[in-house]
Amino acid sequence: MEKTIATAARATLCGIIWAIAPVVFAKAAAPGTLEIYFIDVEGGQSTLVVTPEKHSLLIDTGWAGDGKGFGPGDPHKARDANRIVAAARDAGISRIDYLLITHFHTDHDGGVSELAQLMPIRAFVDHGAPHPHAAATDSETRDAFALYSGLRSKAERHIEPRPGDQLPLNDVEVKVVSSAGATLAKALPGAGAGVENAACPEHARPPIDPDENPRSTGVLVRFGEFRFLDVGDLSGEPLFNLVCPRNMVGKIDAYLVAHHGGADAAEPATFAALRPRVVMINNGLRKGGQRALFEALHRAQGIEGVWQLHTSADAGDINFPAEYIANVDDSDAHWIELVAREDGSFRVFNGRTKQWTQYQAKH
Repeated sequence: MEKTIATAARATLCGIIWAIAPVVFAKAAAPGTLEIYFIDVEGGQSTLVVTPEKHSLLIDTGWAGDGKGFGPGDPHKARDANRIVAAARDAGISRIDYLLITHFHTDHDGGVSELAQLMPIRAFVDHGAPHPHAAATDSETRDAFALYSGLRSKAERHIEPRPGDQLPLNDVEVKVVSSAGATLAKALPGAGAGVENAACPEHARPPIDPDENPRSTGVLVRFGEFRFLDVGDLSGEPLFNLVCPRNMVGKIDAYLVAHHGGADAAEPATFAALRPRVVMINNGLRKGGQRALFEALHRAQGIEGVWQLHTSADAGDINFPAEYIANVDDSDAHWIELVAREDGSFRVFNGRTKQWTQYQAKH
């Protein structure tokens, strides 16, 4: 994997700036770049995408309250909502233009009501409603959705996209690749879907949760030559269908690995098809980041960096190097930031180490 820039003597002039003044450089570089914040919400998801023209797409909102069950309360004391606000301020934005809820689990939609009291949310994007079985059998899913749908009904806009649709952000392309259990019926341009994926097994790995996770709304964000894939907790047959028997998405630069790095996202065929340059894992210390996923990543070809929001207790001795981990325990809440240019080059910032790692454009 590409090494973090450590000293001025071993860096280019740009590398010197990134290494010794990462925050200042990030602010200066914002015009003309795409910024992606992987926010630490303790094994849930919250990913903030800020476009070159400062439009915002927030993917999920983490947990409510202190993250222990669904218990929304004082928004100023809400752990995850305030972490999102901090990232938004760092990015120089004061509202969420589009909130995409990948699926209706409380580690993804739990923080919506508190966040909505801290900053305005203009439009809601989702797959409509929870799976009937999830709503009937899980009181937290049902209660969280009731609160969420009330907020959604008062928003400027509600979008319920289907695979192949494009979200209305003008300066980047955001293509929906999965939603409500369906996936792309036609391969995206350049995906090379005419070639079968030789790494595909005969059947998909069964999902840990059969109700909501396979219904996750996933998106491919494209900015010039740079491509980022976030599929929420997509697992089971829908995740399998994106890459097997043929790759429907194409090669990507950054992949937020599905389901927080759970064992049901550890299929080698996924990495063989997508060939991500970097992989992001939004795990907690004891949630997600399962050893089976780490084993698959260590065997995968072509990955230049694996970035973890937390050290994984389950992965143990096969965690990736510390410079690629934002939080080594539960005492802090550092984010990981990715800044991409149109030529496909990008750099990744570790909030704990305050260091940048650069990835050059591939021609």
